[in-house]
Amino acid sequence: MSEEGNSVGLRLNDLLSEAGLEKIDPALTAQFELYFSLLLRWNKHLNLTAIRDEERILSRHFVESISCAHALPERIATLLDFGSGAGFPGLPIALCRSDIAVTLAESQSKKSAFLLEAVRVLGIEAKVHAGRAEELQLQFDCVTLRAVDKMDEAVKTATGLVCPGGWLALMITDSQAETLKTIAGTEFCWAESIRMAGGGERLLALGERRIAGMDSWPA
Repeated sequence: MSEEGNSVGLRLNDLLSEAGLEKIDPALTAQFELYFSLLLRWNKHLNLTAIRDEERILSRHFVESISCAHALPERIATLLDFGSGAGFPGLPIALCRSDIAVTLAESQSKKSAFLLEAVRVLGIEAKVHAGRAEELQLQFDCVTLRAVDKMDEAVKTATGLVCPGGWLALMITDSQAETLKTIAGTEFCWAESIRMAGGGERLLALGERRIAGMDSWPA
């Protein structure tokens, strides 16, 4: 492991600890270091993330996504990361939650090429769908959305990709929450929002889709 990689891993674990999250083990730390290095290299030529500061990439993208991975319900077996972009939160979920089969959907060809390379380099089982998420014509136990263009339209589309009893996981801000929950519709029952690591107004909103024939939500 290079000195630079080791320093990234140490800083990531420090940030996780500061956010009240458990540190990750050496094997997982090494994978996140590879991901970070690959992201920086590709970001020199592609606009994978508008955030260029390395410390902010770790805190804003990596720590938030790891926080999301730990907050997702245990009974999720399949997950779609809708508009995955640079892989947040889908790739960290795939790394942290080996119990979840992750599909990364990204319609921009250059970004989907990055995701394919990241999956190869990291040696994980995640699938990459290089196209629009709705083209999959599948349903998942969980669909995640984070920093997606035209979020209102994306949420409306994503609701149909969540299986009955499954979850819609929105990484959003306080100001977006009520509007996006309303757009998702009455089929979804929302748990209390989880404040994302690092504070501020960012939160994780988890909505469970009603099962057909259910007159009321279980207590």
